[in-house]
Amino acid sequence: MEIRISDEVKRIAVAVLAGVVLAVGLNFFMIPGNIFASGFNGIAQLLSSILNKMFQIKIDTGYFILLLNIPVGILGWLKVGRNFTYYSVVTIISTTFFAIVIPVQRFTPDPLMSGLFGGVLTGVGIGAALRYGFSTGGMDIIAVIINKTTGKSVGFVMLIINMFIILTAGFFFGWQSALYTIISNYAMTRVIDGIHTSHQKLTAFVVTNRSKNIIPVLRRSLVRGVTIMPSKGGYSGEDSQVLMIVITRYELYHFKQIINQEDPTAFVNFVNTSDIAGNFFDEDQQAKISARAAQLNKKR
Repeated sequence: MEIRISDEVKRIAVAVLAGVVLAVGLNFFMIPGNIFASGFNGIAQLLSSILNKMFQIKIDTGYFILLLNIPVGILGWLKVGRNFTYYSVVTIISTTFFAIVIPVQRFTPDPLMSGLFGGVLTGVGIGAALRYGFSTGGMDIIAVIINKTTGKSVGFVMLIINMFIILTAGFFFGWQSALYTIISNYAMTRVIDGIHTSHQKLTAFVVTNRSKNIIPVLRRSLVRGVTIMPSKGGYSGEDSQVLMIVITRYELYHFKQIINQEDPTAFVNFVNTSDIAGNFFDEDQQAKISARAAQLNKKR
């Protein structure tokens, strides 16, 4: 019970901090430099800026962020999951609140620096949220749905979607603004892919003599297949086993914890995996398998 409460507090803290980072990126770098963020935050910026420029109507970007995310939040609730949407809503509210509270001020007169730092901060906020199993709302949710169905990098998908924002920014605010927005979005996608790494695969080779202890925990916790190969220590001469398992980088920390808990003396070698073929369960499939296993255990 304590672990679950601790995890929930951690995720809520990450959601709030992600909102703070996004708001700082918007108000200190993106908005003053006429550089537009990704996703619905960027659309909210466009709406606020266009209304101000064309009709002299000043409506804070934060209000548009909240308004635009309502229908997408419902979509996330139906298509992605309740936990994902719950923490995403916390991030959306946090972003909205701090975007309104934090004053808009120019941190640097250099638009290139504004674009780069704004993109990096945006990427940190989005990537941290995705790494903990939720999003910052808006097109992040759409990108996650596409990622789950196609396996494409979330950062790459968002870059394609955000072309609309770039073209609109160029039309209304000049093509220099659009070019800096491209640079900012590229920096954002690189940071996201560096933090949110569920599409990157690793092959782990575990040399152990406690495979009977490790394998059930791996199957139960990670829902991954394990290949067992007999081995013999060249120095000790003792018989052992080599366990081969393919995991995502997102699962790496949990995998190391399991190995360290079940066999602290195990030797583990990680190899980058460029591609795989065959059955490799995504998060949704893993959740369904775990749910079926839990139901079978209850019946027994």
